[in-house]
Amino acid sequence: MTVHRKTKTIALASALVLLGALIASAFALTDGRSGSGTSRDDEAARHRPEPRATPSPSGPPRDELERRVVEFAAPFRGDSGYRVPSPADRRAVAESVGLVLDGKREEAGQTLSRVGYQLRTLVDAGTGRTYAELSDRSDTVPAPRGWGRVYIDLSSPVRWSVQAPHPVADARTERLGARALLGSPGGVLVIAGAHRDAGRGNSADVAHRRDTVFAAVCDELAERGLPGIQVHGFADDSDPDHDAIASTGTGMAGRAAGKILADALRGEGFDVCRAWARSCPLEGTENVEGRKAAAENVPFLHVEFSNTVRTDDARTRRAVIAVNTLTARWAAGQRNTGQD
Repeated sequence: MTVHRKTKTIALASALVLLGALIASAFALTDGRSGSGTSRDDEAARHRPEPRATPSPSGPPRDELERRVVEFAAPFRGDSGYRVPSPADRRAVAESVGLVLDGKREEAGQTLSRVGYQLRTLVDAGTGRTYAELSDRSDTVPAPRGWGRVYIDLSSPVRWSVQAPHPVADARTERLGARALLGSPGGVLVIAGAHRDAGRGNSADVAHRRDTVFAAVCDELAERGLPGIQVHGFADDSDPDHDAIASTGTGMAGRAAGKILADALRGEGFDVCRAWARSCPLEGTENVEGRKAAAENVPFLHVEFSNTVRTDDARTRRAVIAVNTLTARWAAGQRNTGQD
């Protein structure tokens, strides 16, 4: 009787273990889904959707900073949460960026801690440069606020920025931004903390909302006179004649920089639509960071790259080489004219 009861107990335990494994497997499959990789018109209408995201042909990230950026953005989905930051939250992060730029890192860390952010430093093995990372502690919890990150080169005078407002939504623009930062000294990378469709309405679309940490940080940079390039992505059939669309948005200060970038992209074999010379789709005239740069008379470029450019590593490398042709001039202090 005792043996029979033990046999029943063992059989029941085995069944429960098997059931638990099946449930865990189901959850793993659900959590492992990636974002759709779609991209929308930067003005009003939606782009034609890109194909559903597939494993990247570009291989693993090359450097430590790029790896951290890619891993940070990987969980972003259109149905994930987003919390609108308060004015005090936005101001604290933006002021902390300014404090880091002024060499006051201890004070910046204290300011960040009051709003749940943290300041770290990392040395990128590929470049040997040291970067400050301003990140939200909520990134590690199940429901992050989605306010984004900032990376600042601590090894050189900071003179320019690259901005990635739609990571994952504009597939792999987060990687393009990281590589642009690593390609020239003296840069700042501002990356959004959520998919553009997260949250309610367009609350997480940082390229079109003023009430975001992303916009507040970019305002700080523009007010300090730092030129910037903002990277976006479009579906190939939204403009099949071009690989890239370069625009200065509503401003004029970026015209010379735009010509340098467009010429460099053409030199790498890309067809470029130059919005200052002809009518182009996706010119970014409603972009809030571009409007702020225009108000400050600071060079700003809104650059769209096709899906083919962003998802083919050889093309991505060539695009980054072209971008760094411009950012190297900015790093050397040639802000306005782009001339030697």
